[in-house]
Amino acid sequence: MTTGVVLEEAQKVVDVARGKAAEIGVPMNIAVVDAGNNLTAFARMDGAWLGSIDIAQNKAYTARAFDMPTGDLQPLVQPGQPLYGIEASNDGNLIAFPGGIPLERDGEAVGAIGVGGGSVEQDHEVAAAGVAAF
Repeated sequence: MTTGVVLEEAQKVVDVARGKAAEIGVPMNIAVVDAGNNLTAFARMDGAWLGSIDIAQNKAYTARAFDMPTGDLQPLVQPGQPLYGIEASNDGNLIAFPGGIPLERDGEAVGAIGVGGGSVEQDHEVAAAGVAAF
């Protein structure tokens, strides 16, 4: 059995993602959850939007809950599509736009990162940088 993300790993993911956010000049909120979807590490960069704290955490939650990037859910939740309305489930904690990506070890999801504070493209770019550090 593969172990989940531990604090040291989660902090490294946050640090690398934070560096990418600084590089592109966008203050971000960055969350990492473990295999059980528990918040393991979090950073709110100076000046990051307060409203994006929950967004970052919910993107991480969604990516781990479905073991897929949140952007991959986006086309599935549109009207007429198979998962339309799912965002109302899980106490409204699901987010289906880019910025959440699972963290995998040996082909198995063991956690996730969620990023909020920029455009969805910027959020995904920062999240991807964190994933690459894992």
